[in-house]
Amino acid sequence: MTAKVIDGKAFAANVRAQVQDHVAKLVAEQGIQPGLAVVLVGEDPASKVYVKNKHASTIEVGMASFEHRLPAETSEADLLALVKSLNADPKVHGILVQLPLPAHLNSELIINTIDPAKDVDGFHISNVGLLGTGQKSMVPCTPLGCLMMLRDHHGKLAGLNAVVVGRSNIVGKPMAQLLLGDSCTVTIAHSRTKDLAAVCRGADILVAAVGRPEMLTGEYVKPGATVIDVGINRIERDGKAKLVGDVHYESAAAVAGAITPVPGGVGPMTIACLLANTLTACCRAHGLPEPEGLTA
Repeated sequence: MTAKVIDGKAFAANVRAQVQDHVAKLVAEQGIQPGLAVVLVGEDPASKVYVKNKHASTIEVGMASFEHRLPAETSEADLLALVKSLNADPKVHGILVQLPLPAHLNSELIINTIDPAKDVDGFHISNVGLLGTGQKSMVPCTPLGCLMMLRDHHGKLAGLNAVVVGRSNIVGKPMAQLLLGDSCTVTIAHSRTKDLAAVCRGADILVAAVGRPEMLTGEYVKPGATVIDVGINRIERDGKAKLVGDVHYESAAAVAGAITPVPGGVGPMTIACLLANTLTACCRAHGLPEPEGLTA
């Protein structure tokens, strides 16, 4: 068996195109331009790249982009004041504080100061609770992207067995909640799960979000299963740097029915879903219908 490759890059381009169309209609028909504010504290190289890409993508789809780059020594009081000012700004519909923050800043306090309706990362405790109880919320971008791709591939997910390997607040737990919301039977597994390979082999949908390079091999995959690899790990192989997922791609692809590659799978969906969340937040703020197919 050779797995179908789920092309996240192409799927993300389609999502961004849908967002762009909706934004153009909002501007033309309502005079409303969705706005995304991104806050970067410090000089973390990876974070600087992410923020640059988010800014470019925001402008590309016709949204307003508000960048706030602060020095690493910024005080907690100053950062909280900025977040509160963005909460009060009607031109800003989405707020994202880039993580990780410098060690002297309380990330949970900062995130939970964001207006939950503008929390386009979906990390605010109110959104976590709303998602967990099946209510309307802002949904974390990476799990939302995975759900979109799964819905596109399978159609309906009801009744399928899903195993999520990883229990992080950013991916594992919200991914499980989203799959439950689509009536999957969900197991959350992790590094201490007994006989992890056997648990994974029971999955029609296997989501790998454990943060260990190529940990899940073909032996973990049920024949014909759909494998969603959230992992992005930089390793050295044959003297060269290489990006790999949490799944050993070659062996898993020989067994699975469908699989996301790394790179080019889940990764591109994260920024696409950030834009989709900003659009959704804008529509909710103005009492307008939410765009179909761009949220959970």
